[in-house]
Parts: sequence; C-alpha cells; structure tokens
Amino acid sequence: MSTANLSIDLDALASNWRNLDALSAGETAAVVKANGYGLDVARVGQALARAGARNFFVAIAEEGVALRRALGPDLGISVFSGHMAGDTKLLQDFDLTPMLNSVDQMLRHFESLPGHKFGVQLDSGMNRLGMEPAEWAALRDISLGQNPVLIMSHLACADEPDHAMNALQLKTFREMTEGVDVPRSLAATGGILLGPEYHFDLCRPGIGLYGGLPFRDALPVVSLDLPVIQIRDVLPGESVGYGNAWIARRPSRIATVAAGYADGLIRAMGAGISAYADDTACPVVGRVSMDLITIDVTDLPADPESLSLINAHQTVDKVADAAGTIGYEILTSLGHRYARSYSG
Repeated sequence: MSTANLSIDLDALASNWRNLDALSAGETAAVVKANGYGLDVARVGQALARAGARNFFVAIAEEGVALRRALGPDLGISVFSGHMAGDTKLLQDFDLTPMLNSVDQMLRHFESLPGHKFGVQLDSGMNRLGMEPAEWAALRDISLGQNPVLIMSHLACADEPDHAMNALQLKTFREMTEGVDVPRSLAATGGILLGPEYHFDLCRPGIGLYGGLPFRDALPVVSLDLPVIQIRDVLPGESVGYGNAWIARRPSRIATVAAGYADGLIRAMGAGISAYADDTACPVVGRVSMDLITIDVTDLPADPESLSLINAHQTVDKVADAAGTIGYEILTSLGHRYARSYSG
C-alpha cells in the first residue's frame, strides 16, 4: 500500500490520563475537542472513560453529539462555546452542559432551557471567552440562583511556569469566585503542572493526554510510518524537489515517501527534521510537497521499505518545532488519508 500508517496507542492515552489524575488535587476530566485532537473522538472518549474519566469537554455542541453517541447517557459532556443560537435542541436532546460565556448566552439558556444544567466561563485575563469581572459582578447573583454546576476560567501562559500571567489569573479567578459554593476549574494540562493551588475542584487536561508538551512525562500516543514509493541515485550538483531547494554535495540515495502537507505534515517543517529507519535518522531534504516528502537514505546499509516520521525519537513536538509551530497543530492536522491502526 502507498498509504502512510498512523498508529494510536490507546493504552498510552489512558496511562497519561491516570498519571495526570494522580497529580490533580481534585477531579480530573478530559478534553476531547477537535475529534479527540485528531485521533477519533469515539475511540479516545471510550478509552478515557474506561480509564476513569467521568466528565469531558468539547469545543462545540456538534462535537458533544458525536461524543454522546460514543459514550452513552451516563457521563458528563460540557461545551466550551456555551449556548449558541441554534444549539438549544442539541443541548437538550444529548444532555450537553454549556459553559455560558456572556449575558446573551445566559439569557438564551435560561429562557429556552429552564432547569437545564449549565456552567459559567469567566475571563480571568486571557480576553478570549468568558465574562469579564464587571459583567460577572452584575450577573453573579442571577447566575448562582440558577444553580450552575461549574465555574471555570482558562490560563493563557500555563506552559511557561514562571510567567507572571499565571499568578495574576489565579488571583483574579479567586477574587471573582470568592464565597461561591460551586465547583471551580482553572487548570488544563499546564495548570495541573503548576501545582495544587491552581487545581481547585476539577482539572481539564487536553494535550498532555495525547503525549504533548508541557507534560514531559507523557507516554507517546501516536507514531507515523511512511511507505517508500521510489528510491533514486542523485549525483553531486543535482537538486531535489521544488525550487531546487536542496542540492546534493555527494552521491546520494533519495527516498520519496507517500505523505505531504495534504496529510498535515506542513510545508514549513522541511529542513531540520528527519525520518527514521529503526534508530537511524535520515534527513528530510528539499521541500515538503502536497503528497510527497524526499529523504536522504544514503547512509543506510539497505534501502528501506518505509520510514518513521513520528516516533519515540522524534515526537509530535519535535516535528512541530521544525515547522515553527506547536504539537497541537500537528496532531489536529494529521490527515484523513492515513491508514489508522489502534492498539489497546
């Protein structure tokens, strides 16, 4: 087959959740938005539920519907985007809990779904989603009178432990929720690692579950193996790929593998990244194209049938570094052409 193989280790995923749960001072939920960070929300959700997760977070109501169909009726599913116009029937029929972000959402929810579970998202300084302090002060008593199940906020710089923003947001969140007898949540993966004062009642790990930074002790969850379509000899002075971007300085063997930026291996990653034949690194040469990547295999003792791009030697985050981005983007961009195999 000329299809690259993306392997997903669900046991490693479950272990990462259990290890983060052990670090958490309160309950540990699981964030499975963006189709389980690109790995299939049904399989990911079921594996995390078996590991012990009882509450899940998604970005939008439609994601919650897919997750509910996979998990059944008994587990909690919360929606970060809140109660948008058009969401009412989905929230009701699939028992989804919106995290209300504004006065408009609060009015919509109380009028269209009286008595339906909800949470409140506060803006503690990130200026993305949630009610700002003045807005919350005006609506606090009304909201608390409707019995929210959670009050949450989100840290902007938790992956930088020494960043002053962390302490500022913690202080702001405490001030906004002082005296509130409702479960609170501030920490995602990075917040868990900042320590117990950030944990409150519920933590919401995301990227750490999938093997990504800042959880340095995470087990790798994904590996990616690319089949070799063709190998050719290139003479010194000859170029490889678009734009003559790489020119051979020695007689070289160049393998062309079946993957490219259409598969989420973004064009910017090119230089500075390798593919692996077992433990031997083989540098990517030339530009990443839509469907193909060229790799220098000159130093291998034999021509490989496939090469590994994401593995224990070269994690998702290292691939991301080469592309000037973050592991989140690589994970959630991994394409639909891969033959996906699941273990665990």
